[in-house]
Amino acid sequence: MRVGVLTIFPELFGPFLATSLVGRAVDRGLLAVEVHDLRDFTEDRHRSVDDEPYGGGGGMVMTAPPWIRAVRAMSAAAEPETRPWRVLLSPQGAPLDDAKVRELAGRRELLLLCGRYEGIDERVRLAVVDEEVSIGDYVLSGGELPAMVLIEAVSRQIPGVVGQADSVERESFRHGLLDHPHYTRPPVVEGLAVPEILLSGDHAAIARWRHEKALEATRAKRPDLLAKGQDDT
Repeated sequence: MRVGVLTIFPELFGPFLATSLVGRAVDRGLLAVEVHDLRDFTEDRHRSVDDEPYGGGGGMVMTAPPWIRAVRAMSAAAEPETRPWRVLLSPQGAPLDDAKVRELAGRRELLLLCGRYEGIDERVRLAVVDEEVSIGDYVLSGGELPAMVLIEAVSRQIPGVVGQADSVERESFRHGLLDHPHYTRPPVVEGLAVPEILLSGDHAAIARWRHEKALEATRAKRPDLLAKGQDDT
């Protein structure tokens, strides 16, 4: 899978792309990420990317021309059906939930647009953006952290990135439930013992216990997921 990133802070991505599962995916050629500096697509000597908003108000707005030039330059060589799917990271976007992650992972190539300041000129969204995606109902200073979240979430769906593929299928949200509790050595910590069932060797009983505990966790922490599952049936 190929991912392009447009940002005015490309240096933020270096450590992220060299670390843990994402770093190994890049090293093994399973994931290719190219980070581009938006300022390379400006045309003034100051490499300006922002200006005062029309209508007044505080803060600065990112200007449209550098974004439009950059996105079109990165899409120019591709046929319409193979060009990158262009995603603007925005708190106004569709939630980045498990279904959205799988949908994006099914695309051959993504181009992630990371805004800053008060936002990006609306004409960028109208001219060169395919969809907006949000990682939550809150505001950050820019789209770089959301882009990293999206890259890591999507990378886990690429075959070969996660060592045990079935562990991805068992993760929280995949089947409308949170994950079950996990335990490892030592058997007792602060007087809290590992549940006997996990030491029994009875795999069918363990599977039932894990499902029951996943249900309990979902009822206690995210009952909305159970309600959503009922609505979908």
